[in-house]
Amino acid sequence: MFFKYSKPIFMILVFIALPLFSQPDRNAFDRLIKGKKHFPVEMPLAKNDRTMQAAQNDSNVTLIGLWPKGPCYAATVQGNIAYFGNGGVLEIADISDPAHPIELGKIVLPSVVKGIFIEGTYAYVTGWNDTGWNDGLRIIDVHDPSAPKEVSHYDMGYAEDVYVSGAYAYVADGEDGLRIIDVSDPGAPKEAGFYDTGDWAWGVYVSGAYAYVADGWDGLRIIDVSDPGAPKEAGFYDEGGCAWGVYLSGGYAYVADGEDGLRIIDVSDPGAPKEAGYYDTGGYAISVYVSGAYAYVADWYDGLRIIDVSDPAAPKEAGFYDTEGWAECVYVSGGYAYVADRHDGLRIIDVSDPGAPKEAGFYDTEGWAECVYVSGGYAYVADGEDGLRIIDVSDPSAPKEAGYYDTGGYAYDVYVSGVYAYVADGGDGLRIIDVSDPSAPKEVGFYDTKRLAYSVYVSGGYAYVADWGDGLRIIDVSDPGAPKEVGYYDTGSDALGVYVSGAYAYVADGWDGLRFIDVIDPGAPKEVGYYDTNNYAEDVYVAGTYAYVADGGDGLRIIDVSDPGAPKEVGFYDTGDGARDVYVSGGYAYVADGSDGLYILKFNGATDINEITSTIPEQFSLHQNYPNPFNPATTISYALPKAGHIELTIYNLLGQKVRTLVNTHQPAGQYQVQWDGRDEQGNSVASGVYMYKLQAQTASGERFVQVRKMILMR
Repeated sequence: MFFKYSKPIFMILVFIALPLFSQPDRNAFDRLIKGKKHFPVEMPLAKNDRTMQAAQNDSNVTLIGLWPKGPCYAATVQGNIAYFGNGGVLEIADISDPAHPIELGKIVLPSVVKGIFIEGTYAYVTGWNDTGWNDGLRIIDVHDPSAPKEVSHYDMGYAEDVYVSGAYAYVADGEDGLRIIDVSDPGAPKEAGFYDTGDWAWGVYVSGAYAYVADGWDGLRIIDVSDPGAPKEAGFYDEGGCAWGVYLSGGYAYVADGEDGLRIIDVSDPGAPKEAGYYDTGGYAISVYVSGAYAYVADWYDGLRIIDVSDPAAPKEAGFYDTEGWAECVYVSGGYAYVADRHDGLRIIDVSDPGAPKEAGFYDTEGWAECVYVSGGYAYVADGEDGLRIIDVSDPSAPKEAGYYDTGGYAYDVYVSGVYAYVADGGDGLRIIDVSDPSAPKEVGFYDTKRLAYSVYVSGGYAYVADWGDGLRIIDVSDPGAPKEVGYYDTGSDALGVYVSGAYAYVADGWDGLRFIDVIDPGAPKEVGYYDTNNYAEDVYVAGTYAYVADGGDGLRIIDVSDPGAPKEVGFYDTGDGARDVYVSGGYAYVADGSDGLYILKFNGATDINEITSTIPEQFSLHQNYPNPFNPATTISYALPKAGHIELTIYNLLGQKVRTLVNTHQPAGQYQVQWDGRDEQGNSVASGVYMYKLQAQTASGERFVQVRKMILMR
């Protein structure tokens, strides 16, 4: 079975979407901190001056697993085939039996799917992620549902929704309004017309000669598109809330109106629209679909609401379906990933098979679960304004609360060392809680970090606090009852995450990327290196000689930090939403990706693959490495007469995989790659004999396999 729940396909029409937040105003921030008010920090949108990355959405990193299914912002059905968004994936399923849908095919895209429209044999897909990285319109050939493929891409601002009519795709393009794209040739889309709707175009529906645009705070805009090259407004209705989505049926426009719920507008006369009915959905209505006598409303955190609209003047609720939450933080222990799922509490995911993660247990923490740390059979949850919750997870399938402590502020992060839980408590600084008796936690110490304690790491008697907006603070906690600051470093930006390894503190510093701080003398920290991760570095985890950075809208970035003074990127994976947190265990990187859930990724190694000549060889071949024997590194060359999927892997003499050097599609040519004598975790391997194996498979199904030996002598 393919879905977690056996529900008709219209039950997965839409999931949750989040409102946009601009970067916090620093003056207001200062006032809040000084007044000791506490609030959850929402990450700002991406920089407007971001440069476009290559179309490739990964390098040296492989997606192994993803949990959960969703979010599903968009779905549509053609006959017995359903097309729907699964985070950053367009999924295609056979729903001949709605209770038992069957997966037919899917294609991974570089952003969360926000809109889908099927016309002929093409899927028109819009998307961008919730951290602000735009993606535009992608046209996918779905004539063979088992093998969808992209045929073109049209770049634009914040493409929210799409509707295709005739030879034109009408795109709700966020702050850029309505864009009309000529798609008569799907392989070469071009803009035909544009209309600035005034606010933020969230949704669009076309009927006859009119495009109906849900335009945020500016309400419903009705645009005459009889001449696509010269669209003009025909009518307007300000329904009072924030119009996110619109659907036309039977002379009525059904508008998902944010906190104002569902509004039903009579548009029989497009020049004079008027309200016919209204229903308060209770949450935040962000999308709507109408089928028969029912309107299906995606009501943000309140799930799916089903409204009977048989009488548009008197709509009433007929049903409700609760949806899942927002992966904010992750900790892995004993075959389980513990996910702090914001408003949905603590979720425990069985990752014993990383390729098929499944939920094992759940606990509703009541607050906003921001982060989690697992130690000794307990999960310690930083639960926002609800403080610290201690959950007994000795039986992961039946978690239960063991203890609770109200920290007084807003608990963002927690680190457990010995019998103490160190809580980054927002405007209330660092709180040190004695958890020797989990059922009766008590505070033993406190330190005011001046700004907003956002993340904490404890090592060698010191607590390293990422003090949002104010840099890195080093607190001596050798006496937990009397913590005192011994060192400070102004990182320059937002200081959101910190990890300490050896003599260095690695700070995820928001817009300023990753900073390397020498803390061998805690009283005099100094920066020794810096790497601009390109987006918004929110968290960092160090394993071996690699720093794994949760880089917001740019996903996971892997940085070689063997020389902190000269860091270099060796791998990346563009996740569907925005990478918030990362944890590395057993060779896998677990990334909490907001509304796109939990990603399980495999780093394929720090390998620079070089095409040494464009001459096409006559046959497949794997050459002997050079030098051989070697220490510390060697070069492996191979030849490809045809393009195909290539995998080059190192094994020990027991047949155990040591390192995957190449796992990607490559064109025909001659290549070489270097192995540095390290395993997947970045650890140096022992001297001995190793095997390296080349596997190639072409599009026609032709396969090639060759194995050679090499000797590492330390």
